[in-house]
Amino acid sequence: MSVLTIIPARLGATRLPRKPLRLLGGVPVVVRVYQRVQQLGFGEHCVVATDHEEILEACAHHGVHAVLTESNHPSGTDRVAEVARLAQFREHSVILNVQGDEPFVTGEALAGAVLQVASGKAMIGTVAAPASSAVLMRPDVVKVVKDDRGFALYFSRAPIPFLRDAESDADRTRQRALVRQHIGVYAYSPSALQQWVALSPHPLELVEKLEQLRALANGLTIAVADVAAAPEGGIDTEEDLMRANARWQLDLPTAIDTALSNQIPSTA
Repeated sequence: MSVLTIIPARLGATRLPRKPLRLLGGVPVVVRVYQRVQQLGFGEHCVVATDHEEILEACAHHGVHAVLTESNHPSGTDRVAEVARLAQFREHSVILNVQGDEPFVTGEALAGAVLQVASGKAMIGTVAAPASSAVLMRPDVVKVVKDDRGFALYFSRAPIPFLRDAESDADRTRQRALVRQHIGVYAYSPSALQQWVALSPHPLELVEKLEQLRALANGLTIAVADVAAAPEGGIDTEEDLMRANARWQLDLPTAIDTALSNQIPSTA
């Protein structure tokens, strides 16, 4: 099995402009994500897929392998698919998509997604964690329900399944155990990835603003691995970036800085 890790990074983020180039511990966020992937053992074949020369140059400055893609992709998945089609990357059997704003992603999440595809269980793999009551009603936290075999039935920004008859704290605790928080890490077989991006946007996708519903509604199977907890520190806003920097200061010196600050291997 050969895993190609692709980190999509777009300069024009709406809520946090120039997000990939914003600094986390003095280094661009996208570089920190690349370093994290290296630290977790998924960096042997790893590349940043970006739409902008500035990100390309920042990556080169830090020894990070990056590829310039088309600028008009509608999603990160489309950007990942473009890179996966390049001749030098076609020999890989699993494509791992790690979001460029998740510098604290866990090895458990990456391994869980990859295993769903590498084992032959599904064409697409992702992960989910128990959802706390604090995130249940938040539309920015995506929820997923799956069948008894571990395949996704639906993803939503709404609280699913709906806890209709919870009359006591014990009832609520039992029912809430069914609610899973989706973690936006994906693994794909190369063919499934290209099938996904060739599909037209689905009405469910457009309503929920969740691109995975395009794949699900068109019959692509998505296996969902369970992990113990959702990674902390995803960066979407100025407040998120402030919290991430505060956490970074608490965690220093990290294995990333001590092991990778002077030499980050380039991936061909």
